[in-house]
Amino acid sequence: MPVTTCVFDAYGTLFDVAAAARQAAAEPDFAQLSDTWPALAEHWRLKQLQYTWLRAVASAHDDFWKVTQDGLDWALEKTGLHGDAALRERLLALYWELESYAEVPAMLHSLKAGGLQTAILSNGSPDMLQGAVTSAGIADVLDDTLSVEAVGVFKPDWQVYDLVEKRFGCAKEEVLFVSSNGWDAGCATGYGFTTAWVNRGGDPVDRLPWTPHHILDDLSGIPRLAGL
Repeated sequence: MPVTTCVFDAYGTLFDVAAAARQAAAEPDFAQLSDTWPALAEHWRLKQLQYTWLRAVASAHDDFWKVTQDGLDWALEKTGLHGDAALRERLLALYWELESYAEVPAMLHSLKAGGLQTAILSNGSPDMLQGAVTSAGIADVLDDTLSVEAVGVFKPDWQVYDLVEKRFGCAKEEVLFVSSNGWDAGCATGYGFTTAWVNRGGDPVDRLPWTPHHILDDLSGIPRLAGL
């Protein structure tokens, strides 16, 4: 069945989650980040994801902004930077303005020019996602931004993937789902989507019951996978 709808995870897929720490490290007020920002960014992202999984299995949902702050606080303590209120405030402010990856605008424009529906499906809360989409200047090439807040549980709960069919009225087989998280792409395969894992870091495939259909280095090949 031809692809009619391309759906993207947001953080780490369209938006560079390391950009906040990298940008802060380049600012004179936060020179203490110059050597530690890569480790801080990695710890922050890992804890952010781990806390979504733990909240999902414990039925203790909270919005992604709370999880993002909790992950940052852990990462700051891990890297010896806790207690710096100005740094914490700056990093959180930058997270609302994450850069998109360089190929994102052209890729989305290509999909829209080809007549495909496009959307974000993310753990992010609606206001966070709106901030990122606006900052990246890609609102005009997205048909919708879908948040897990509609169902009150984080990925990879299948209620989240259900949101795509409910919004677009398409069959699962018509959806190309794209994520930078191997576990997300794998679970979406199990759900019934055609999937692409954007493996920018060259990581091994996650040991799950399902694996992504496609593995890419970046997003530039998505239009081709969608049949354009």
